[in-house]
Amino acid sequence: MLSLLSNTWALLFGMLLLMMGNGMQGSLLGIRGAIEGFSAGEMSLVMSGYFLGFLIMSRAAPGMIRRVGHVRVFAAMGSIISAVFILYAAIPNVWAWGLMRIVVGTCFAAVYVVAESWFNDSATNENRGKALSLYMTTQMLGVISAQALLNLADPGGYDLFVLISVAVSLSFAPILLSVSPAPVHQTTKPMSLRALFSASPLGVVGTVFLGAVFSAIFGMASVYGTAKGLSVAQISIFVALIYVGGLVSQFPVGWLSDRMDRRRLILIMTAVGAAASLAGAVAGDFVIVVLGMAAVIGGIANPLYSLLIAHTNDYLEAEDRAAASGGLLFLNGVGAVGGPLAVGALMETFGPWAFFGFVLAMFAAIAVYAAWRMTRRPAVAPEETFAYTLVAPGATPVAADYAIELAEEKTEAQQADAAADAPAPDPDAPDAPEAGADPSPEPAGETDPRFRSV
Repeated sequence: MLSLLSNTWALLFGMLLLMMGNGMQGSLLGIRGAIEGFSAGEMSLVMSGYFLGFLIMSRAAPGMIRRVGHVRVFAAMGSIISAVFILYAAIPNVWAWGLMRIVVGTCFAAVYVVAESWFNDSATNENRGKALSLYMTTQMLGVISAQALLNLADPGGYDLFVLISVAVSLSFAPILLSVSPAPVHQTTKPMSLRALFSASPLGVVGTVFLGAVFSAIFGMASVYGTAKGLSVAQISIFVALIYVGGLVSQFPVGWLSDRMDRRRLILIMTAVGAAASLAGAVAGDFVIVVLGMAAVIGGIANPLYSLLIAHTNDYLEAEDRAAASGGLLFLNGVGAVGGPLAVGALMETFGPWAFFGFVLAMFAAIAVYAAWRMTRRPAVAPEETFAYTLVAPGATPVAADYAIELAEEKTEAQQADAAADAPAPDPDAPDAPEAGADPSPEPAGETDPRFRSV
């Protein structure tokens, strides 16, 4: 671990500052929007712009990098982000903010692709798993720590916008001064959505709904807080607890996912998430309950994406998993674009509690569909499942592909260990094949229930 930190500390420190700027941006805009008199519906248009830009650029960034190189893309996108953060305060117009959020989303997608390519190039085969975990943890810590910065100045002034601009500008110095150009990562062309749905209907449906949940809590949490009348300090704690819950729950969920029917685990988690959302919706002025439910919802939403990816890969051949990952990322992005729009419309119609009501509906939909899918085909035995690997809901195709590669290695290692521990067959057993005989197994696609079309 010390060796890994010595090789990657600059990248990690830069990413920490970058995520502080990005994490503070969303919360600050939600608060400032209320000060400027923007409605929840108007703010939903602003917030969804980030996810639209991210969805577009996350697929286009590798081509841009191939044309002009890592360093130029990284520096150019960073400069634009820093400038836009200042312009938010200078142009308090909802349509201008919406356009700038699209620009910021496209720039952050490109920056993440470059940073993740560099980070992967800095890791070795032996420490790649720790490196990915460390990278994801640093991202979440950056967003969590950003919420404390909201209390340093008046959100109605310029100071906080200057602060996030400075944080982003400073983040590039340690990265650009300490890394060499990395090889361009070749992303895999996604498999067709029809084929992906045929392989794992729950993976497809769950990913779309979860994308809506993630963007709702990431983009509209501060909008909910201002509509609810929470103070700036309470809003910062509310948003931070969403990520604290996600950070704490990642590893227990990963441990459970490798030891039980993943559909049952998805059902349990989303049922708990729906119950927490209901409690948040009816909590009224009991702020402590609202804050607690935020931690529970974050603890469900963040690891659930990794769980859905692992579940989907249980029903795929090895050569299809990287392509399926790209398809799931696209579906997650589609859901993410619609999440803030739906929450904004509901909040304008029914009031602030609709924020939790929307999250409840999404979790409940996943839970009901998971329960129905459990009646359609048998579960995959835990010892035959694809390894769970941490993937953030806002990951780019680069990080997702690396996670799939790592999970492939873990799966092969687990299967090798299981084969080594298995008792040797008894040659005198009646059903044992003769020495040298070819058992001629039937194709897995015809006999294995995991590969049946339903």
